[in-house]
Amino acid sequence: MTRLLILDSPAALIFDLDGTLLDTEPFYTDATQRVLDRFGVTYTLELKQQTMGGDSTKSAQTVIDHFELPLTPEVYLQERETHLLQMFPKAPEIPGAADFVRNNAGKLPIGLATSSDRHHYETKMQHRDWNLFDSIICGDDAQLKRGKPEPDIFLLCAANLGVAPEDCLVFEDSRNGMLAAIAASMRVIAIDSPYVEPGALNEAELAISHYNELPVWS
Repeated sequence: MTRLLILDSPAALIFDLDGTLLDTEPFYTDATQRVLDRFGVTYTLELKQQTMGGDSTKSAQTVIDHFELPLTPEVYLQERETHLLQMFPKAPEIPGAADFVRNNAGKLPIGLATSSDRHHYETKMQHRDWNLFDSIICGDDAQLKRGKPEPDIFLLCAANLGVAPEDCLVFEDSRNGMLAAIAASMRVIAIDSPYVEPGALNEAELAISHYNELPVWS
């Protein structure tokens, strides 16, 4: 990977949310396992890596098919949501994320492109003083036809920001998200974490473990 891309100031920054700005991935693991407990099966890291960052209904179907569960995606997601909504307000920030957003807000257009639905986004981000995004696209937005790894969510966010896709820099932590950004002709910085699928970081131009590795653009 190269660090050369950070020498060129992007025209806009677009962030994923879960695992990129907020450390919610342990919550999803816990809530999913609680649903699976009554079937006596275990949610593995490998299965989690397959579903991270993608369309929620498709991800639910992947889990259902893997374990041959007698559930519809809708029922599965409703059961999981009961647990998630209790956890989301407590989600810690990814180290350095809040300061990085604050420092760049007002200098560049900043967007958020998350597979989470609008209600989940609001539950996670309520009362956070760095909720400074100029465009917020959620997984259940009416204008969004296809979820990650398709490019639609990033293209819609860029259009709302008034910036050409190729001039946007995306921050992601999942392979599905990185593939979506690349398909949108955007550059990608990967946020490294224990949940990232092996080899997924190779999809990005740069991988970081902390936001303080990056400059503040102007």
